[in-house]
Amino acid sequence: MSEQGPMTEAMYYILLALLKPGHGYGMMQRIKELSGGRLVMGPGTLYGVLSRMNKDGWIVLESQDGRRKNYAITDLGREALLTEYHRLKRLVTDGNMLEEERR
Repeated sequence: MSEQGPMTEAMYYILLALLKPGHGYGMMQRIKELSGGRLVMGPGTLYGVLSRMNKDGWIVLESQDGRRKNYAITDLGREALLTEYHRLKRLVTDGNMLEEERR
């Protein structure tokens, strides 16, 4: 997974949102909720990233009811999300020196 490089913020939050399978509008609402309102994702960004992650095998189209498409995270997507989560934790740990510097 490390050969993929860091994820974009949009990718990270979409995968987090898809820990519970869902459709586009629901994902946009969930992302806003997960980020405490900090990240408001538009449909263009969402569907562009969903398309890429589907091609990469990180998510699958679980069902479709008319225009509403429901997506789910795959095992590969969950592995990518965990890899990114651990990378971000290491960044924060490495940055702890900034807190120590302030003391």
